[in-house]
Amino acid sequence: MRARALPAPGLLALGAVALSACSSSSSDDAAAAASDAPITFATTPLGDDPTAENPIEAFAGLVEEETGRAVEIVDVPDYTAVVEAIRNHHVDIGFMSGFPSALAVNTGEVDALVAWPGSDEPVSTCLVLDDSPLQSLEDITPETVVAFADPASSSGYFMPVAMLDAAGLEKDADYTAMFSGGHDMSFIALKEGQVDVACTSTIFPTMTGTDMFPFAEGETRSIGESDSMPVAVTVLADQGIADDKRELLLAALPKVFVEENAEALGAMFEAMQGTEPILEPEDELFEPFVDIAAIADVDISDLG
Repeated sequence: MRARALPAPGLLALGAVALSACSSSSSDDAAAAASDAPITFATTPLGDDPTAENPIEAFAGLVEEETGRAVEIVDVPDYTAVVEAIRNHHVDIGFMSGFPSALAVNTGEVDALVAWPGSDEPVSTCLVLDDSPLQSLEDITPETVVAFADPASSSGYFMPVAMLDAAGLEKDADYTAMFSGGHDMSFIALKEGQVDVACTSTIFPTMTGTDMFPFAEGETRSIGESDSMPVAVTVLADQGIADDKRELLLAALPKVFVEENAEALGAMFEAMQGTEPILEPEDELFEPFVDIAAIADVDISDLG
């Protein structure tokens, strides 16, 4: 989805126009341009089925409807790149799960614009093929290859690592960890026998037979589920975002993520876990992530 072209600066009028008038005209033009500036949104690719509605495109369209602004989507390779795009002022917002949100907020250079608290439901599951000899987490050995999505993923890394740790399995000692590069890549690795276990979000197994989860019913089973998470999803924002964009988004986002848009938003909507949004949450909301992050050797103890 492309942003609308910004209005060009107005031409100067007659040469006899006073300097103050020119200055006023330029200021008016700049204000007009700013008021029409697109909202830029960094995201990792989500789904590649050309026959299905892309939830990222649906999200952009719904935000456009609510704000009256064009939304420009910027694809980046991973969660870390989303945070870097925001903190370096390349984009206005990004849509992130709890851990990368906590990491981003802890930099002191990114704002949490809207956050959805987690529910009491498990966030992550560790899957094996149905014919796998692994029946539970206790069957994992140092030779077992476990696929994680991304080192900044909540459901695809932090929560599964905490789950395995609670089962007495120490990272880098009691199993062999592998980063696949994304949830979809973990599924491919599992399907092709490159890994023994794929740890992912509990959302994906509900999407059997789609490009989001390329397995038929019964081809996989879970050998463990994680705890719930204090924050499910956050919309992060550039600290330098224009005030008018901030206000538009604060008003629009709670209206976008409503039940009537659930089908179009797909996994993005399900990630909210049915909770009510918190506008401009305090940093303290993310403090429970500190201990879990430490298990994955990530220090966010300065949070807050």
